[in-house]
Amino acid sequence: MGTMDDQPAMEVQVLAEALNSQQPPVVLDVRDAAEFAEYPLLDGAVHIPLAELPARMLELPAETWIAVVCRSGGRSAKAVALLNDHGFEAVNVLGGMAAWTALQG
Repeated sequence: MGTMDDQPAMEVQVLAEALNSQQPPVVLDVRDAAEFAEYPLLDGAVHIPLAELPARMLELPAETWIAVVCRSGGRSAKAVALLNDHGFEAVNVLGGMAAWTALQG
């Protein structure tokens, strides 16, 4: 995992491996539901739009690390900063669902 402006970040390939590991992350998708037509919600992902995250972050498990995705990585970076400021272990997935979809071929 690398960092972006001192923020934890990972490539989509690392996320794919992590999802098949002994300690998979919770995947948090912070896109608006209208965006799912272009890139569907990942199986098993939690959907909380970025605008709703401050009020809904307690819906997320505090004991599991969180991989945050959006369309391309910008909103997820904001979500990671917010979550990490509140004691969560969150990581930004670089390239977001656009990169994930390209990886899946």
